[in-house]
Parts: sequence; structure tokens; C-alpha cells
Amino acid sequence: MKKYNSLFRGIFAIAALGLAAIPAGAADDESGKNEVEAKDEVAAKVLDKVMVIGNPANIDEMPGSAYSVTTEDIREQNYDDINQVLRKVPGVYVRQEDGFGLFSNISLRGVDTTRSAKVTVMEDGVLTAPAPYSAPAAYYTPTMGRMSGLEILKGSSQVKYGPQTTGGVINYLSTPIPLQQTAYLKASYGSFGDQRTHGYFGNTLSTGAGQVGFLVEGYFRKNQGYKTIDVTDDFRDGDNTGFTKADPMVKFSWEPDTAMYQRLEFKYGTSELDANETYLGLSEADFAADPYRRYSASRFDNIKTKERRSYLRYALAPSDDLDVIATLYQNTFSRNWYKLKDLRDGGWVDDDGNPTSLSLSSALAGAEGGTGLDCLRGDRACTLRVRANNRDYETQGIDVVSYYRFGTGAAEHEISAGIRFNQDQIIRFQWDDNYSQLATNGAIDGMTPGTPGRAGDRLQKTDALAVYLQDTIKVGAWGFTPGIRVEQLDQTYIENYAGVKAPSVTKTNTMNLWAASFGVTYKFNDSWIGFGSVNRGFSPPSPKSATGGINEETSLAYELGARYTNANQALAVETVAFYTDFSDMIAIDNVGGTGTGTSTNFGKVRSYGLEFSSQYDAGIANGWTVKNPWYLTASYTNATQQNAAYDKDPESIFSFGKAGNQVPYIPELVLSLGTGVDSGRWGSYISGSYVSETFATANNVNNQENGDGDPDSRFGKTDAYFVADVSAFYRIREGVKLFGGVQNVADASYLVSRQPEGPRPGMPLFAYAGLEMDL
Repeated sequence: MKKYNSLFRGIFAIAALGLAAIPAGAADDESGKNEVEAKDEVAAKVLDKVMVIGNPANIDEMPGSAYSVTTEDIREQNYDDINQVLRKVPGVYVRQEDGFGLFSNISLRGVDTTRSAKVTVMEDGVLTAPAPYSAPAAYYTPTMGRMSGLEILKGSSQVKYGPQTTGGVINYLSTPIPLQQTAYLKASYGSFGDQRTHGYFGNTLSTGAGQVGFLVEGYFRKNQGYKTIDVTDDFRDGDNTGFTKADPMVKFSWEPDTAMYQRLEFKYGTSELDANETYLGLSEADFAADPYRRYSASRFDNIKTKERRSYLRYALAPSDDLDVIATLYQNTFSRNWYKLKDLRDGGWVDDDGNPTSLSLSSALAGAEGGTGLDCLRGDRACTLRVRANNRDYETQGIDVVSYYRFGTGAAEHEISAGIRFNQDQIIRFQWDDNYSQLATNGAIDGMTPGTPGRAGDRLQKTDALAVYLQDTIKVGAWGFTPGIRVEQLDQTYIENYAGVKAPSVTKTNTMNLWAASFGVTYKFNDSWIGFGSVNRGFSPPSPKSATGGINEETSLAYELGARYTNANQALAVETVAFYTDFSDMIAIDNVGGTGTGTSTNFGKVRSYGLEFSSQYDAGIANGWTVKNPWYLTASYTNATQQNAAYDKDPESIFSFGKAGNQVPYIPELVLSLGTGVDSGRWGSYISGSYVSETFATANNVNNQENGDGDPDSRFGKTDAYFVADVSAFYRIREGVKLFGGVQNVADASYLVSRQPEGPRPGMPLFAYAGLEMDL
């Protein structure tokens, strides 16, 4: 970051000059009151710009599809899993993995779901992926249970955000600093020993130096897990398949008492996870018998992560027509997923007769006459190779955006311009430990430790400069929003970074990317708004892939939609048709953890469909004494490959694909429906979601067999499923309520994924109860 130091100093110099040079306002009581009101309006307007959508009412005039999830939406069913929250958002598809949302796999309108790598993920407007350019795979997912909201953006306005502009944007909203003294505490207990505690305290105080705000927050969750590991003579802790997670955070703000509105805000938070989670799934037969079983071979599997996030944000409004927001940020993330990689047995040889290892997905599908499966179950002597996937990530940068409003005759303009310097990197330093398993009872009689760095020793680093320009133009009932985004990436890849195996080899690459959009809105009347847009997007390859000759993924997307709102009838409806062509789609070959990690350009994919959402409150519409909200969302998607796959490596879920085949893990139909009753004193809610079956690989086969004809449990289909959740609450007094509920109330059992290594279930019935105080 040395080359950015002068820029950072300049930003803080501007802030210091502004604070020192602008005199405090002085007026009599009446004018002072008006000044306070005016400053509050300016503050609301500027803070609105920090978010992707801001006030949900802003959606009405956006030229693309957008969705805002509120605090009430999250707390209504006591959700802590991003997958559960996103069920009701049209055009969003999730592939569950662990049942708790620890590792998200999200797709927007047909992009690859893997680790949410094709979605720009932010928290409070700051990139939150561990290394958003060098390694965007989401091994860190912000804790949904501590959030105050969620913003999802698709369409033309996403040109303001990157580096993933082919899919869309998801922005997590953390708890804001309260304007008045607020104390919040929520505690619950549930199935599988689930314990959750969320609390915060904050206030904004008037001082001689201006408004000073603070927030102190903590979130903790512990769960024993819903799976059970097979016991052996030397292992009896089979029920411990859960996790603990802790998220403390502090925020401070200062709005000085100056004539010009200014605000400084500092945020620092951490997130630590310790989870006994595994990549290993089950064989088809064992899944049918007990989907919540885990083989004894996975008993060593554990992931520990530690994330640190911070920013210092300075916002100012030099005039009624100009806002400037500068954010200096840094995130660090470390993780070590210690997990079973593959199996070894002296009887397994390759085509040349040389001893070889057996992949987990092959073993689950019955390779080597079922002897690999025997090894996983603890019924055969073999060697379990367990890899320490040890990696450190760092992201830091500065983001400056401005908004300028002016009029030219009949047209009103708001020009938004931004520049961001981002530097991120990932260091991989891995090793393998070999455990010797006995044949009689699955016990371990010895372990040979590996040498750190021998199983992966490399660095990937990206210095990125991004610039965007967007103009929102209003002419009568029409709105036009042209925009462009340009990024330059300086990428570095170093193999044998620490020189453990061999001398270091450094490769570099420079990549220039661009995205553009044009959106249109037309306001027919106070209730009806039509909108449409065309967008060109990009998704950059990692430094390792780019230096290996992989091109950026690009997309050309179109959408056309309409919104209807009727406040008196408490009704809102939106419907959207979309069509996207992807070119040079990037596919990675190590989704199951056993590939080389080498990316390929798959080729062309076409995705089109319809999205529908509606909200209606019969209680408000009919003047009842109780609220009776309803919602219905639906997504139909046809995402198909337009060419045969170039990749013949079975480690890639896009290998052996054919033109006309469906894209893996993109369901054709997703439906979500819910309703509730809220009397103020008591209330109850019910919601249900349906997801159609999907193919797990691009060759679209029904059986567990890859394109080479070899057994592989990652190939096949996932189940169609319907899940319903119910909840209820009772207010003991103002600000204090009891709540409880059941998720997956019918205890449906279903196969949600075949990645990373074989069939995996969704979470079974989960019941909970708790107490919430908001004072």
C-alpha cells in the first residue's frame, strides 16, 4: 500500500481542513431549530448514499431489479442462515452446504453458485470477500444473525460496484449507531444444543463539539450439529459435529457542529469460527438410510477462521447539491480447514501399475470394488490423508465517491463518480498428515506429520484501480441512467512463495476491464413504473489463472420490468423478464478440493427467465385492528450451455458439458410464500419455499458417473424440496417479548448438494424458543 500513502494523507488532510476551517453555526433558538432540522435532512440524504439501495422507497425509481430485506424480515423467523433469508428474493439461487449458512454458495440470475465467487459481496458498502480480486471464494460469510438488513441489486445500477459485475451485488447492513439510547438483548435455545445471544448498546449524544455516537455489539452462537460421526474404539465423540462463532463489533461516529455537514465514522469488528465441518458426504445407499450420518474417516475434519474488518469513513456535504464520501478500509482473514483429502491403500494402482490414491468422491460411488467406501466406514486398513488447508488473506484500500446534482432546463441530473484503490492477496501454505487406520475397528495406530508448505506454497496478489461514472437523469416522467466502469488489475502469482519445495517462480499480468450500463424508467402514474436496462459485465480471473492465459468472463444482460405500488391498499408488485449471455465463463476444477485449482474458460452460457414478487397486507388494506401481511415470490430460470465443454477434467463440475445442457445447481423454479398475523401484543408467521431439482454437473447425468465413465458421487442430481417454517411471539410488555418457532416443520429430508464430495442433506427439523428485549 506504499504507493497509496500520499492519497491517504490527502484524504485526511481534506478532513482536517474541513473540520478546522468551517465555523460552528450560531443562531437564536428558532433559527437553530431550523438549522438542526436542515442538518438532519442532509445527514439522512448523505447516509442513504453509503448504502447500495438505502431507503427501500428508492427501489421504485431504480432502473434495475432490487430487493431490500429488513430487520423484521430477519428476526421474524429467527434466521441466522443467509440461505434462508434469500429464499424469498426472486432471481437468487442458493446451494446449501452445511445447513447453517457458514459457507454460502449464491447465484444471481444464473451465474456459477460456487462459493458466491461471481457476486460482489459487501458489508456496509465495503468489499467483504477474503480477497475479492485474488480469491473471491466465500470461505467467510458475514453472520446473518447480527445484521440489520440486506440489499440485493441486479441490473443497471450495479455498474457502481465491482469487481464481479456479471451477477449482481449483495450488501450486508450491520447494526447502525442508534440516534437515541438503545439497549437490545436477544437470547434463544434450540435443537442440537443451539445457543444464541445477540446484544448491543448505543447512543448518540449532543456535545459542545457536535453529535457523538457509539455502538457496542456482541453476537455468539454455539451448536452441537445435527450429524453423527461413526464411533470407533479410539473415538467416542461422534455427536460433536457443530460449531461456535463469536462476532464482537464497535462503532463510533462524530458529526461536528459546523456549518457544513460532516461525519466521521469508525468501525471495527471480528468474527471467529470453530466448526467440525467436513467436505465428505455419503454414498447413495447410506444417504437413503441415514442422511445425517458421517463416516469415522471424517472425525479429524475441522475449520478455524479468524476475520478482522475495519473502516474509517468521512462524509461531507459542501453544498445542497454535492456529497462526498471517502472510506479507508482493511480486512484480514485467516483460516485452516483441516480435512480429509483422499485415501491410500497398497492395493490401489493406476493404469501403469503404480500405487495411487483414491479420491473421496470415487470412493463414495463404489470405486475399487467398494474398498474405498470400506475405508471411509472404518472397515478396512488404509491411510487417511488429511490436508491442512492453511491460508491467509488481506484486503485494504480506499474508496471515494461523490454525488453532484444540477438541472439543465427540463432535465435534472445526479452525477455519481467514484474511484477505488484496492490491494488484496492470499498466501497458501498447506501440508498433509497421514493417519494409519486399522482394519478391525477403524482405530488409528499412528500419524505421520507433513512438512508445512509441501502441499501448497503460493501467493496471489492484485492491485486494482477502479473508476466509475454514472448519471441519473430525470426528464418529466422519464428517467435515464447511463453508466460506465473501468478497472485496471496488476496481478502477481508466485509459486513456491516460501521456497519449501523449490525456488520461487514469479509471474505477472496486467488486465484492463470495462463494464457499461444504460437503464430507463417511465412513471405512468403514481402507482405504475416501467423499467428496463442493458448491461455489460465482467468477472476477472485470479492471478494464477490470468498468468496462465485465462480470459475474463463477460456478460451482456437485458431486463424489462414493471412495478406497482398502492400504499392505501398496502400492495406492491414487481415483475421482471431477464436475458443474459455469458462469454468465456470461468470454471474452476477443484470444487471438491482434490483438483489443481486451474481455471478454464468454459465458453458460452445463456440464462433467461421471469421474476415475480408481491407484498400485501390485508389488515392495513381493510382497516383491521391486526396486520395480516402476505408475500409471494417466484423465479423461473432457463440457464443452458451454448457449447460443448473444453474441459475434460472430472474435477470440474463443468467438465464434459454439452450444448443445450443445463447449468449446474441453477433450479428451473423457485417459489416462496408466506403470511402472518400481528396484533401488536401477539403474532404468528408461516413461510414456505419450493426449489426444483437441479443437475450437479454440466454433463447432466442421473447416475454417479463422470464423463470418462468412472464412478464419482459428485455427478447426478439434487432433490426438489419444499420447506416450511413457523414462528410466534408474545409481548410481555413494551420492548419485551417471548418468541419461538420451528424451521423445516415437516422434518423434510432432501439432498441439497453433491459438492464438495458427495451427497449432503439440508438441515432437519429445528425448534427454538427465546426472549428478546429492545429498550
